Parts: sequence; C-alpha cells; structure tokens
Amino acid sequence: MPNNIRNKKIIVTGASSGIGEFISWHIAAYGGMPIMLARSIDKLHEQQKSIMAEFNSDSFAYKVNLQNITELDYTVEKILQEHGQVHGLINNAGTGMFAYVKDMAWEEMEQMFRLNVFALIRITKLILPHFLEHGEGHIVNIASQAGKISTPKSAVYASTKHAVLGFTNSLRLEAAADNINVTSINLGPVRTNFFKTADPSGNYQKNVDRYMLDPDKVAEKIVRYLFTSKREINLPFWMEFGSKLYHLFPQLMETILKNQFNKK
Repeated sequence: MPNNIRNKKIIVTGASSGIGEFISWHIAAYGGMPIMLARSIDKLHEQQKSIMAEFNSDSFAYKVNLQNITELDYTVEKILQEHGQVHGLINNAGTGMFAYVKDMAWEEMEQMFRLNVFALIRITKLILPHFLEHGEGHIVNIASQAGKISTPKSAVYASTKHAVLGFTNSLRLEAAADNINVTSINLGPVRTNFFKTADPSGNYQKNVDRYMLDPDKVAEKIVRYLFTSKREINLPFWMEFGSKLYHLFPQLMETILKNQFNKK
C-alpha cells in the first residue's frame, strides 16, 4: 500500500459514478481524503457515508456544474478556503458521443469541448497557483487512447482528447521545475455508464465487450501512482502497442485495421 497518499487531500471531478467514484474509494482506502465534485450532491453524500463506514475516513462533497464558469470558480475558491492545503487534482469528468460529424449537432460538439477541454483547463489553472504556493502538487488528467488513435464516428470526441494530451504534455514541462507532477491517463473502453450517452444503441459496447476495462482496477492503478513522477498510464497494453504502430505506420495501419476501427 503506498504511504505517499496518507492524509493528503485530492480533488476528483466527476466523482459520483464510474472511474471517479472508484478513484475516490481507493484514495480513502490508502489513507487520503477525496474532495469529490459532481452535479449530483445526493450521490456524493451517499459515497461519503459509505467511505466513512468502510474506512473511517473523511471525504468532502461539492456540487458543481463544471461547464458553468461562475459556479466552477466559486467552488474552487470555496475548497481552497475550507482546506488548508490541497495536494492533488484528478480531472476525471468527461462526456462523449460517437457519431459521424455530418450527423452531429453543433451544440453537441460544443458541449464535449466545454466539459472535456475547457473545464479541465480552467480548474487546472485555478488550482495551479495553490500548488505553486505550497511547492508541491499532482495533476492527473484522464485522456483516452482516442487521443492517440483516431477512429470513425469519434472525430469530435477524439479531438477533445488530443487537446487534453497536448495540454497535459506541455504543462508537464512547464511545471517540472516547481515540483508539480503531471500525468495523463490514456484508456481504452471502460465498463461504465459513459456509454449511455456515447453509444445509446449499445452496438459499440457489444463489439468491444470482451476488451472493456474494469473501472475498479483502472482506478486502483491511477491512485497507486499518485505523487510519483509517472508520465502517463496506458491501458490496455495491447492498445498502447497498437497506437505506437499507428503513429509509425499510419497509412498501413488504417488500411489493415479499417474494419476493426469502425466498431462504433
């Protein structure tokens, strides 16, 4: 069990379900204190009760719509006022929709960028001065293998994750001299309710069901590497290997795997 998490306070966005919920649990299991952010305060309160019952550990819940700038700014200011020091930020909240560009409404595209990119960058910018003041911190951004391998019906979603990876990789270089670690998490499909929005038909889930990652195992690995210099975590391994081949031989890989890529 890593002891570098004990007594540290870590903000987790999108903490009411899926990977974010499991991340919060593992933080508490390792002796840390999750500061959980989500739109559903009722779900967060239930998690607080469960965490206290299971681990006898404090956790904190804040209701916030990350796409509302005023609300986000107020919530971060409140967190920093109420907690002497925040040690980590895990940008987990995100959304997706798998559809051809020609079939998507502009509003749907905008929403993905507001949550996946702009909210992530804004909360990071709000927290970063706090980390600089204390001379330490860890920023973890949940990106995606979609940010490395582009596939049909994910043009907009993939572009948001390309943006997250670009931001994360550049920020890592900027923050290194200030003892602030920055890590990207690049995942394949994970068995969560993400697909209720991204894939309402359920076809994609059926096609990749045997490849889906367990959110509990994913979360445990993320938390295990908190407050280390880990550059990125890539899961599953075979998909990361495929992304390296894709970047070395893009035309060949697209020709060979065209049908495999078109799972959505």
